[in-house]
Amino acid sequence: MYPIDMVRPMAQELNISGFESLTTPEEVSTKLELKEGTSLLVINSVCGCAAANARPGVKMAIQGSKKPDNLFTVFAGVDTAATAKAREFLLPYPPSSPAIALFKNGKVVHMLERHHIEGRSAQMIADNLSSAFQNYCN
Repeated sequence: MYPIDMVRPMAQELNISGFESLTTPEEVSTKLELKEGTSLLVINSVCGCAAANARPGVKMAIQGSKKPDNLFTVFAGVDTAATAKAREFLLPYPPSSPAIALFKNGKVVHMLERHHIEGRSAQMIADNLSSAFQNYCN
């Protein structure tokens, strides 16, 4: 578990952009069980690819004309129970940090795992997500 003072700026980077932090398994269940609309879930992390690629890419992607109805995040290594619950909703994808999942009507329709994030620029991640938003978001 990482010290909260160390990760707070990393979490706030998404919160400032409109993401709601889910910190308990109950919050995760309530939010990810939504059966209507679209939701984007970011499993945040302290790693370099989260800082350089995932968070900036997500923030760019949600600036477009089409974006998810809901924006959520859990922080791996901090909110461990919430992250474990979130990963249940991502099955059959294996645990990955960072990871970005787009849900439509309660089902995962687009997924970026760590191996899709590492080595790719924030712009590439933004373009990938923007394309998914065009296909799945109203």
